[in-house]
Amino acid sequence: MQGIFVVKTFSLFGSDTMPVLGLILAMLLWGSSFLALKIAFTGFDPLVTIWARMLIAFFVFVCVWKRFSRVVYLPGDWKYLVLMALCEPCMYFTFEAYALTQTTASQAGMITAMLPLIVALMARFFLGERISRRTMTGFCVAISGAVLMSLNGTPEAGAPRPLLGNILELGAMCWGAGYTICLKKLSARYPPLFLTAVQTLVGSVFFTVPVVSLPWIHFPETLPLIPVLAIVYLAVAVSMGAYGLYNFGVSRLPAGQASAFTNLVPVFALFLGWLVFEETLLPLQWVGAACVMVGVVISRDGRAPGSEQTRT
Repeated sequence: MQGIFVVKTFSLFGSDTMPVLGLILAMLLWGSSFLALKIAFTGFDPLVTIWARMLIAFFVFVCVWKRFSRVVYLPGDWKYLVLMALCEPCMYFTFEAYALTQTTASQAGMITAMLPLIVALMARFFLGERISRRTMTGFCVAISGAVLMSLNGTPEAGAPRPLLGNILELGAMCWGAGYTICLKKLSARYPPLFLTAVQTLVGSVFFTVPVVSLPWIHFPETLPLIPVLAIVYLAVAVSMGAYGLYNFGVSRLPAGQASAFTNLVPVFALFLGWLVFEETLLPLQWVGAACVMVGVVISRDGRAPGSEQTRT
């Protein structure tokens, strides 16, 4: 009987069952990345963690590099490719990594809900896309929620300076929005998997420099198993798996419908933070988190400019 119930439930999606499930799983993986980073940081320096994540993902792409043999490079695009990778993963991952050393995975996850709004604002200034009053109102509500959530954060063992951490996470979202602006220009000419491979290549080189040159960056004398597994998970499941699932969903569903699933990322991050790390939000922080989500909902005026942002 239970099996019949599950089949009937999935049949409600019709032919969209697999894309919907793929998108939900992609959001779950992106939401879990905050926890995986926190776990990896227990054994490795944040920059070492990011560098290892990039390097593992790059070597996986090397194994399938022949799939990119038909990609035609257009002269002059190197500037946009480098700028795209500089925004994300280079600066985005750096800001997010250090944000998670100062705040909780739950609060950082809620800040990510503001990404579509920041993208809309940047698209207005750099791409000339119109931004509605409704979107601007939603942005103000979400910002107010993020401020309320941050100011009422209390220091704890895993989050010594939540206000600073949330500010850094907001900075990461700005870099992620810059990545989207570049991606909108490049995605019409290059396949998403190729652009992801370029990101891992540039990211691997970018993070190698500080890892091998900065005196305060050090490797542990032994490789702790759990943090190592967390890094492998970030490289394979998040950087590659989530992208693949998201791209699959977008290929089968309208982009507007697919992008709506990104609002599940902070929900999953909040739930997983409570489940794994027993992170809690104070009553006023719950109000702030609700304001962030309400602001995101208000801002969705049917156009959602730039909302087809993918996460790493």
